[in-house]
Amino acid sequence: MPENVTQKLIRSHLVSGTMEPGEEIGLKIDQTLTQDATGTMVMLELEAMGLDRAKTEASAQYVDHNIIQADSKNPDDHLFLRSATRRFGMYYSQAGNGVSHPVHMQRIAVPGKTLLGSDSHTCANGCMGMLAMGAGGIDVAMAIAGEPVYIKMPKIWGIELTGTLPEWTSAKDVILEFLRRHDVKGGVGYILEYYGSGLDSLDAMDRHVIANMGAELGATTSVFPSDQEVKRFLATQRREEDWTELTADAGAGYDRYEQIDLSTIEPLIAKPSSPGNVVTVKEVEGEPIYQAYIGSSANPGFRDFAVAAEIVKDKKTANGISFDINPSSRQILTDLINEGHLSGLIAAGGRIHQAGCNGCIGMGQAPATGRNSLRTTPRNFPGRSGTKEDSVFLCSPETAAASALTGKITDPRSLGEKAPVVKEPARPTVDVDLLEVPLPPEEAAEVDLVKSGNITSIPPMDELPDELALPVLLKMGDNISTDEILAGGARVLPYRSNIIEISKFTFEIVDEHYYDRAKATVSKGGHAIIAGANYGQGSSREHAALAPRYLGLRAVLVKSFARIHWQNLINFGILPLTFQNDDDFSLISGDDLLIIKNIRASLQQGQAITAVIQSSGKSITLNHGLTERQKDIMLAGGLINWIKKRKGAD
Repeated sequence: MPENVTQKLIRSHLVSGTMEPGEEIGLKIDQTLTQDATGTMVMLELEAMGLDRAKTEASAQYVDHNIIQADSKNPDDHLFLRSATRRFGMYYSQAGNGVSHPVHMQRIAVPGKTLLGSDSHTCANGCMGMLAMGAGGIDVAMAIAGEPVYIKMPKIWGIELTGTLPEWTSAKDVILEFLRRHDVKGGVGYILEYYGSGLDSLDAMDRHVIANMGAELGATTSVFPSDQEVKRFLATQRREEDWTELTADAGAGYDRYEQIDLSTIEPLIAKPSSPGNVVTVKEVEGEPIYQAYIGSSANPGFRDFAVAAEIVKDKKTANGISFDINPSSRQILTDLINEGHLSGLIAAGGRIHQAGCNGCIGMGQAPATGRNSLRTTPRNFPGRSGTKEDSVFLCSPETAAASALTGKITDPRSLGEKAPVVKEPARPTVDVDLLEVPLPPEEAAEVDLVKSGNITSIPPMDELPDELALPVLLKMGDNISTDEILAGGARVLPYRSNIIEISKFTFEIVDEHYYDRAKATVSKGGHAIIAGANYGQGSSREHAALAPRYLGLRAVLVKSFARIHWQNLINFGILPLTFQNDDDFSLISGDDLLIIKNIRASLQQGQAITAVIQSSGKSITLNHGLTERQKDIMLAGGLINWIKKRKGAD
């Protein structure tokens, strides 16, 4: 039968299960990606497993999130990460080399391969004809150790692109249009595969922009074909030999179809505080702004910066505007210098920052309280910018640059009929100076791990008991993000390798007293939390499961989960339960006690779980949706305990 690109990628890496939607499948992983906010835990997990050397074709550790060296914590962790990559035979991308996703695309990505990353935006490399997925850190550690990754077989959503983009629009407006149609839960359970004649007008970095924000739809990943454009891109990186063609067969089908006529796209913007809160720029035009921010992994290409430079060329940004330029990679920064665009941005009032994630993850560039910030970043969840009472809009570089000139939200079409024409460098920079290659095995074996006092072991976890009596500490609504569960930013992320310290920030955006209340439940059997739909959307950070687990969280009852966080809860022994009847959500108050009995037998026998609400005596039925493998992990108290049991059995 004819196959689409996604089916070809999955079939060629399938090690267990059948390709039926909803069935658990195991996939061989060729490459992995870790970044420093999640990578320290991955390296500690590899050490705990006793790994000798990475079993993948290529594994890379990037330092891009925590590059502000306000004290010794971040540089100490960088030393640890470098020593670990040298010990385990991995690539190491130094601070200043750039954001993991575009750098991986430039230097390591290979069409036809699988990539698993401990960052939810790993899906950006789907632009290269890869099956590139985000996951929790411990799942990535398992992949580095040679184990398959297990997911539920998604449905495949074919998105046909036709036409070409009008003046003053770009790839960011395309993915914002899809978010406008389907919101942040619209892609759950799907892989988004793009095809059609419209691809001819989208270069590889444009496709990166679209694939990156597939994460904001809740999709498992996004996939593009490996065609002549991918071949051209690899040739600019002096890696043409890595190219293989991978396109859909004639007559290939999809579980769901949609069409986007690019010629109908107009400038769009996501209002605070959700990537799915999309309207036309015209609808909010005129609102004053404090900040216009260009860059991040969501708009990482040369043209994203160059078009902004051309828009502000020989002009000045409005008084009082913070015009922040966030270069995505050292290579692109060099090209911007060589082509004269960086000087143009500076002359207009631009503030140039390091090549890294920076303000996207709340590491600097935080906006003023209550003032509007326009950003080309992928997310605008509450507080993610580093400012608790933030007001962040997501938009294209064209809209951000036009608004920087006027000091208010501005439709870039008002600047003239024709948008600036940007030419790519004739010979783009290739820079590998800050990307260290893996050591040979004999040298790697002699490397010792370098640990500072801020790097601590993962706290031990007990097995799942048969009965739980859990006070409900929090009751929340829909779309709670991992940024709200455990924030990023310069205050928090330096403790990424210290669970005891980082746990103090858990749920602080939702309830500043949660830490003290939760800690008091640890010796009494723990607690539960309640939430609505799409719980755990956003970042893949496993700290958002591990820190609450350390504070006694044993069960999460929700209407539905985001994919990666659901798996992270399982990995750390927290029961992820969904209401069989959504109306039961209203029966539980924020100070109820839940009694759950016969848990182990219910899991082993594949039955739903019953909880009794003490205040009313009412019983509610809860589903778990666990596979046989996941049940074993849950009963053991998490993946680490499960691995230890397997090793003991061996």
